[in-house]
Amino acid sequence: MSLARLHKEPLSNLPYYEERVDLAAAFRWTARLNMHEAVANHFSLSVSEEGTKFLMNPNQVHFSRIKASDLLLIDANDPDTLSGPNAPDPTAWGLHGAIHRNVPHARCVMHVHSIHATVLASLADSTLPPVDQNSAMFFNRHVVDANYGGLAFEEEGERCSQLLTDPKVKVMVMGNHGVMVIGDTVADTFNRMFYFERAAETYIKALWTGRPLRTLSDEIAEKTAREMDDYPGQAERHLAELKAILDEEEPVYRN
Repeated sequence: MSLARLHKEPLSNLPYYEERVDLAAAFRWTARLNMHEAVANHFSLSVSEEGTKFLMNPNQVHFSRIKASDLLLIDANDPDTLSGPNAPDPTAWGLHGAIHRNVPHARCVMHVHSIHATVLASLADSTLPPVDQNSAMFFNRHVVDANYGGLAFEEEGERCSQLLTDPKVKVMVMGNHGVMVIGDTVADTFNRMFYFERAAETYIKALWTGRPLRTLSDEIAEKTAREMDDYPGQAERHLAELKAILDEEEPVYRN
């Protein structure tokens, strides 16, 4: 049996094993893309029907080292979460805990300070206009938080969560901060986060030229966004391919 196959065998004492594997793969690939930030930033994934029990990365562990067994299992309604021996980062608890309590359709939540999304978040107008196919994916599907209030402890996390209550809104550009992406699964959310960063990069570099932008009409931008919403299986195949590469190159992520 190959080493990769051995690492695919579920660990019988590890709850939510496949969900953990998907999330661990997303962490490691985010590091490969240089979309992480030292030992900060956080991903979480609901594992209960109501959405309040969720997996999240341990406090201040580099994304490139996270394994399936490292992920914390947290209850968003447990007030003693921060007093335990394996307590999460307080800002992760404030932000992700609030979203999983208040936004049940946000099954997976990914927050990064990726370079181009954060540049966008630093502009006076942080809206992403539909200047290409990738950016059109987010037309009428992102919101800008223009009221940054400091580190995302519990009060700030509660405030931010209220901006994601519209099920159509899947991305929050956190003004002066970074980006928050939500979705139905790890694959769905990671794919969206990847494309938002790519779209932001295209837009920022287009601005660098100083030349007029060719912006799509609202009609075509909305049509493109709907077509991308309904595009079958692309997110799942994206994550599956990344896991296949990790299985060959660093299968320990499954442990």
